[in-house]
Amino acid sequence: MRTKTMRTKTMRTKTHLLRLTLLCSAVIAANAFAADPASKSVGKHHKPLLYDFPGGGVGDPSSGKSHQPLQEFDADVVGEPGRGSGKKNPLNNVYFGEQHLHTSNSPDAFSFGTRNTPDDAYRYCKGESVKKNTTGDMVKRVTPYDWCAVTDHAVFMGMFPLMLDDKNSLSKTEIGKLIRSGKRADGEKAFGLIFKSVASGNPIDYLVEPKTMQSIWDKQKATANKHNDPGKFTTLIAFEWTSVPYNQNLHHNVFFRDDVGPDVQFSALDSVKREDLWTYQEVQRAQGHENFSIPHNSNLSNSMMFPPRTSAGNLIDKHWAQRSQRNSVAVEIAQTKGTSETHPALSPDDDFAGFEIEYKHLIGTSGEVVGRLDHSFVRQALTDGVGFQEMIGVNPYKLGIVGGADAHTAFSVNEEFNYTGSSAALDDTPKKRLDNVMMVSGEPGLKWSTSGTTAVWAPENTRTAIWDGMKRKETYGTSGTMIRVRFFGSWDYPANLVKDKDFVKKAYAGGVPMGGDLPKKASKAPTFAVWALKDPNSGNLDRIQIVKGWYRQDGQPQEKVYDVAWSDKRKVDPKTGKVPPVGNTVNIKKATYKNTIGDTQLGAVWTDPDFEASQHAVYYARVIEIPTPRWTTYDAAKLGVAPPASVPATLQERAWSSPIWYTPEANLIKRPAFYPGLQQTLP
Repeated sequence: MRTKTMRTKTMRTKTHLLRLTLLCSAVIAANAFAADPASKSVGKHHKPLLYDFPGGGVGDPSSGKSHQPLQEFDADVVGEPGRGSGKKNPLNNVYFGEQHLHTSNSPDAFSFGTRNTPDDAYRYCKGESVKKNTTGDMVKRVTPYDWCAVTDHAVFMGMFPLMLDDKNSLSKTEIGKLIRSGKRADGEKAFGLIFKSVASGNPIDYLVEPKTMQSIWDKQKATANKHNDPGKFTTLIAFEWTSVPYNQNLHHNVFFRDDVGPDVQFSALDSVKREDLWTYQEVQRAQGHENFSIPHNSNLSNSMMFPPRTSAGNLIDKHWAQRSQRNSVAVEIAQTKGTSETHPALSPDDDFAGFEIEYKHLIGTSGEVVGRLDHSFVRQALTDGVGFQEMIGVNPYKLGIVGGADAHTAFSVNEEFNYTGSSAALDDTPKKRLDNVMMVSGEPGLKWSTSGTTAVWAPENTRTAIWDGMKRKETYGTSGTMIRVRFFGSWDYPANLVKDKDFVKKAYAGGVPMGGDLPKKASKAPTFAVWALKDPNSGNLDRIQIVKGWYRQDGQPQEKVYDVAWSDKRKVDPKTGKVPPVGNTVNIKKATYKNTIGDTQLGAVWTDPDFEASQHAVYYARVIEIPTPRWTTYDAAKLGVAPPASVPATLQERAWSSPIWYTPEANLIKRPAFYPGLQQTLP
């Protein structure tokens, strides 16, 4: 049984304006934003952003006006000179992007009605207006992305569009006839046939013709290269390995560093075992195609994504753990089918554990099978990872954090106020999304989330720089918001580091960034410097937390959530040791809110008060916004109806940093005789 999450009373950290100039990334001068005159927290050093839509203002979904950014980030002002100068920033810029997106080349997307192409996907990510084929509407992002990876399914990639050609023999097949009918029911039936094929491992012969598959893959790579514009917009050559044995999600996306990419992909019809995917990756790496894979939707894996055993049922050993660490560098924590950080049943004392977990049923079960929770969530995996590090000497789940879409429309829909659906004709209008009709994928549309977002810290916006940033885990994932987050660890950061104009330079020099390992020095407790700046088109910041995971000396896992910085001069409750809620300004009927609570930025230098030098540990930062309307509430306002009662009307968007790990020196480690959660046998 997992231990309960504990929360401690911590030091209160006052917020400050962090004018870090060009050496600090992402700090905005006080006059860079429009101030809200009604705010309680306007002061000498701090002005919040205005994002208030009463009376049909800009961004009000009921006003009929398009949403416009309140303030574009100026590269020089925010301390990211590489964006505008074309020169590398040795202290890194943050680049927001999409690492998981499907187009008409994915057979399920095509079955649902998507005809928008990879070319459309890249154009949309760049901020261009694109016609959505299922409705004819022109859609456009409010804030363009810096980079994008289209990850169409390797299985049957690009075969379905060929069925629309009368002269192609595929148009005469069973699936071809279903696709060509144009009926929703037939599209769902076609999806059922391909899903059955993938889940069972039995290929549909007429969809795996080698010459055609090769031609499609070559075109997919060429389109990615066409849109790759170094310094302005980056694309990555990628595909999805869609392993789903018996409806248990083991999906991974595979990303390549070079411009050529592999000659062939690897699909679930080749194997459903991750060990075989790793072999493919290792072979491609030996052939000069550097790559890594990123798993997603562990929340729907039915305990299969992060188990203590291999696909063959053996206990994880050092060799398996080394292969896992070498091939899978990060995990997707948020996307349209929900979040995978944790669950209230696993973290019952974490007040923020229940975020966007409405999607509960296994994929393809039409809402009939609820997945198991144990070994299906990221926090548990990170904690178990340091347990394995202690037990066998290698961490099999040493994963960075990213977010993604998994939208099957060619559109990365991370903006809550600008959501247009994730499943093509199945949920392409507000009415369809709110109808609560079960979709063949497993849940009704209103249970879906908006897309997550990945942020990469890199010296420049190029393919190699973005790929390298992801490889070294200097990334963070968000629920779709574009919060800027810095997270560093050290043994001796000064208490005022985040106020220093050379904060980032000194943080790099004296420690490690997110994704790094603390040096093996344990004369005192580690110190962490964390800083966050709000998305100018989203809510103010409520708080920053640091989440810690470790294994106790009795072989049991432990986790703890610490509030380290929060807004509005709130006081810690002396009875509970918790910071009280920030409040809520959302007008649910109008789907509006006011940034009169929260702060535009928060920062802290925090020392672990519960540090034990003998215990392996993992730490990550979680940044939480004030409440804002959920996409369902925006849709309800557009239709003039009440928001659905079966999902929350509001949410608190957030960001999760990649972790920082602590590994004790060998002479300090005290291994228990038995690890109940990892060995799963009787001692």
